[in-house]
Amino acid sequence: MPSTNPVNDFMGFTPTTKKTSADGNTLGQETFMKLLVAQMRQQNPMEPSDDKEMIAQMTQFSILEKLTSVATASEAAATSGSIQQSLAVIGHDVSYQNADGTTGTGVVEQMSFVDGKPILKIGGVDGISPSQITQVR
Repeated sequence: MPSTNPVNDFMGFTPTTKKTSADGNTLGQETFMKLLVAQMRQQNPMEPSDDKEMIAQMTQFSILEKLTSVATASEAAATSGSIQQSLAVIGHDVSYQNADGTTGTGVVEQMSFVDGKPILKIGGVDGISPSQITQVR
């Protein structure tokens, strides 16, 4: 059934659809609310929107908010776990795999952060990601 909503017809999607813009950004909560408000302003007062449709859209917005919150918490937990693992290997002798496939060994001397991610210095070699470690002794 074709849409009778001018906002949906003009934009080519409903406010609950997740689209990616040309620069790779996704439409988020703010855009969703703007589209929902525009939809409400543009509706015909003689034929208001179906209340079930409005409830469904608000439910979808609530779900979007919760998923965003869960994703943020998961990312923080993963970063925290990575930091703890990196701290745990300081002073230990480890083996790691270089980007070119060769294996290196040495004592983990320090941990620093690059773009919020832990980076190790092993046996004088800087820039080793904890994910490159293959063995801890």
